[in-house]
Amino acid sequence: MVEAIRLRDDEVHEEPAVSLESFLDQSNATAVRIEAGEDARLLLPYLDRLSLVEIDFPAFGDGRGYSAAQILRESGYTGELRASGDVLLDQVSHMRRCGFDAFAPDSPINPELMEEAIKRYDHVYQATSDQRTPIWRLRHG
Repeated sequence: MVEAIRLRDDEVHEEPAVSLESFLDQSNATAVRIEAGEDARLLLPYLDRLSLVEIDFPAFGDGRGYSAAQILRESGYTGELRASGDVLLDQVSHMRRCGFDAFAPDSPINPELMEEAIKRYDHVYQATSDQRTPIWRLRHG
């Protein structure tokens, strides 16, 4: 894994993320890692104390992490949401829309190309966590 790319201005969270199982068994962790297939809703009672949630993407075609991110953001989580694992450049704009604001890919991603990918499209089709107005709403009010 390469160094994380953060799209946040707050202080970097240094505490290592613990597994979801370990987090649920202890009372003092502020960083947790969700593996593919684990239920992000188990974290909802603890969102106020979490500083970092890392969501694993074991393969680029595994989209379960998008749902986990969306669930957390819609439930009010405002801390760092990091996508890790098999994260590819062409997925980053979609991940941003679901609420990811940090990335720890297995292979390096050029930060300048990442910024271009995020800004590539002026209009979006679906409403998600990033609060951008979908094009259908712009067309039809």
